[in-house]
Amino acid sequence: MAWWYGCRMELFLLRHGIAVERGDLDYQNDADRPLTAKGRRELRQTAAALRKMKLGFDLILSSPILRARQTAEIIAAELKLVKRLEFSDDLKHGGDVKRMVAELNRRKPAPEKVLLVGHEPDMGELIALFVTGKTDAGFALKKGGLAKLEIVRKLSAGRCAILNWLLTPKLMERMA
Repeated sequence: MAWWYGCRMELFLLRHGIAVERGDLDYQNDADRPLTAKGRRELRQTAAALRKMKLGFDLILSSPILRARQTAEIIAAELKLVKRLEFSDDLKHGGDVKRMVAELNRRKPAPEKVLLVGHEPDMGELIALFVTGKTDAGFALKKGGLAKLEIVRKLSAGRCAILNWLLTPKLMERMA
């Protein structure tokens, strides 16, 4: 719980790991691009860093697109949170933020620590929206990057959070 009154949720945003490059002849459909071996390795290091930080999640909500799904599955498995993993079309590219926020707000009991797994530019735009109220504030996550937001009032599709930190995969590798 944060030092200010009313904080009820910690929201973590994770961009999927390194995936096969766009245009690879084996994956004509962008949604079918899987993680690379390097991407999987980095995500296991991310999970090790999360364990060192003693981070767990009440809910892991991921885009169902393959590279995000694989990212969420690796983190959930490594942290032994597979039963807390769910998928949402609202985390696909251009998903419905208001619908996702409403769905999170309806949950009983309300989750206190939520991990969202998705794509760029959507993850950076979510950070910007929750922190500034606008989607064009210039936030971006590297592949495998992780941000922590503290929700200081009711989660909404607008300004409701403070950015606590943003970690690159290289920083998490050093922490692991």
